[in-house]
Amino acid sequence: MKKILFVINTLGRGGAETALLELLYTLEGQGEYEISLYVLMGQGELRKRLPDRVRLLNSSFSEDSVLSKKGKYKMVWAVCRAFIRNGHLAGKIRYAERILRDMRKIKQIQPDKILWRVLSDGSERFDETYDLAVAYLEGGSTYYVADHVKAKKKAAFVHIDYESSGYTRQMDRECYQKMDRIFTVSDEVREHFLKIYPQYAKKTEVFHNIINQERIRRFAGKGEGFRDHYDGIRILTVGRLTYQKAFDIAIEAMKLVKDAGYRARWYVLGEGNDREMLEKQREELGLTGDFLMPGAVANPFPYFKQSDIYVHASRFEGKSIAIQEAQTLGCAIIASDCNGNREQIIDGEDGLLCELTPEKVAEAIIRLIGDKELRHRLGSRSKEKKTEYREDIQKLLKMVNGSEAG
Repeated sequence: MKKILFVINTLGRGGAETALLELLYTLEGQGEYEISLYVLMGQGELRKRLPDRVRLLNSSFSEDSVLSKKGKYKMVWAVCRAFIRNGHLAGKIRYAERILRDMRKIKQIQPDKILWRVLSDGSERFDETYDLAVAYLEGGSTYYVADHVKAKKKAAFVHIDYESSGYTRQMDRECYQKMDRIFTVSDEVREHFLKIYPQYAKKTEVFHNIINQERIRRFAGKGEGFRDHYDGIRILTVGRLTYQKAFDIAIEAMKLVKDAGYRARWYVLGEGNDREMLEKQREELGLTGDFLMPGAVANPFPYFKQSDIYVHASRFEGKSIAIQEAQTLGCAIIASDCNGNREQIIDGEDGLLCELTPEKVAEAIIRLIGDKELRHRLGSRSKEKKTEYREDIQKLLKMVNGSEAG
């Protein structure tokens, strides 16, 4: 039986993690492969959703959310442990210091990217040789598969606009040279990745995120969804409270919508390190009862189904799982005109694209609030989008079975 190993940074409730689970379920159905998973941080609330036949390699695992207080404490402990595990403490410290200096030069400090190499080098090691090892996320999991996994073939996934998200060749130490295949989740992600690594064009191809539309529709009918009995326009966003998701701009846009006299309430389902800053901004603008951040939920799909408008105004994207979920459930979607989003939405046909400014986001929201027929038309066109992944799955299986060209 062929052996496949997947490696991911965490199993938190994020888009890439959700797509990985769907990929694992799809491969499990093939019945011909022994599938293992190693989670670099050994943490995440999605563990309970792992397919039964997937073997989790971590010697210990916490189901605490990586964004909860307890989860953050455990992440700090994991980082400390990584510094001393497998030796080379001085080298790990020097590496972290060098990356920090480089980030200071460009005035973009990103602690997670400083530590991914340390976590990779300080993670558990396994003697087993795999037919295929797959790094399903940038950063730590890619470094780990490149440097510390024995496999006949190796592949890495890229989910984000590589340059905009802060990765560099110097940081990656040419780890992609060790990959037989590099899969990007969209054409635009591929294009931007190859601006940094043009020499890998022949081995870089698109592998779309997998979502289970049938499961999404089924779960949309389970659970209550909104419980506040609000009878105005409901605006929804699902995503982590991070810089990438631009909720600071969303709050300012909501202020403009309310000042224009419209009855609307914006709900954000997600958690993240920017919560305190966003709550302060919301309070200063008098939006405590209008821009709600109840946190992450296990089943967001009833909320999608019950919302009037779905807004995805992010600074950069790879290919958004949340947009795909909103499309599956027939939402009228507004998205920022950035890489990734414009590949998923045709402006004016199945959604609206807008410039990422408070004024333009507010303008798009007000347009949909005032035009129920347009909301219905955009939602209906969204719902028509179908997903098909057989060709993508074959790209992986050809690597496992040795039937692909090098």
